[in-house]
Amino acid sequence: MNSLNIADYLVFIVYFVIVASYGYWVYNKKKKAVTDTHDFFLAEGSLTWWAIGASMIASNISAEQFIGMSGDGFFVGTAVAAYEWIAALALIIIAIWFMPIYLKNKIMTMPQFLTNRYNSAVALIMAIFWLFLYVFVNLTSILYLGAVAINGLLGGEYLHTIMIFLSIVALIITLGGMKVIGYTDVIQVAVLIIGGLATTYMALSIVGEKLGMGASALAGFQALMKDSPEHFKMILEKPHAGSSNLDIQKYVVLPGIAMYFAGQWIVNLNYWGCNQ
Repeated sequence: MNSLNIADYLVFIVYFVIVASYGYWVYNKKKKAVTDTHDFFLAEGSLTWWAIGASMIASNISAEQFIGMSGDGFFVGTAVAAYEWIAALALIIIAIWFMPIYLKNKIMTMPQFLTNRYNSAVALIMAIFWLFLYVFVNLTSILYLGAVAINGLLGGEYLHTIMIFLSIVALIITLGGMKVIGYTDVIQVAVLIIGGLATTYMALSIVGEKLGMGASALAGFQALMKDSPEHFKMILEKPHAGSSNLDIQKYVVLPGIAMYFAGQWIVNLNYWGCNQ
């Protein structure tokens, strides 16, 4: 059974207390003041560029990436990064062509944009669709995967308790609007970067140690490059008649160069530019 020591528990407790307390403090502060949709969605225009950037990254990276995409990476390889490469290009397009339109017309949400462009019926359909998608797909999967990870560390007996706890913390943060989300996401990004680098370093060190090359992250990385070079191809080759069933399955998941020219553009432009 996996177990955590006192230091591990302290890290979790301090992290949740800081994030949740800040969210609750801003929520109470806002509750006493007159607020509107501009305040809630745009944080009164008070967010700095670095807070906005951090919020975008933190809102995007979650258990889906740390668990889901890591699993895809184990199965397919680094080619799974195609999703993020296209996202980077999509963000440039959105910043240059989408954002000026939103700012010029003072658009805060997509239902508002659809109301102005078409009518309220179209906006309502879109709002209901996204609401159901987020509640029953996005948020549910993120909370579940996060709970699975923490549950595995705690021994496998607290899944539902963890999901409830994570839901409460998420609710407290969200009630404060974008100002709370924006600045708490700065904390989230720092934790994600430090945690991601630490996890990568420890994993590679363990690989090196298990292969008798010493507890060295560099040795572990070199061992992976030598043993599984196919996992470091950014574009998968199209299967041929002699390809294995495994190669065909990988190509079905990530269809080579087509990933960079097909539907991923629609997904990323929608996700980053039309998602509120």
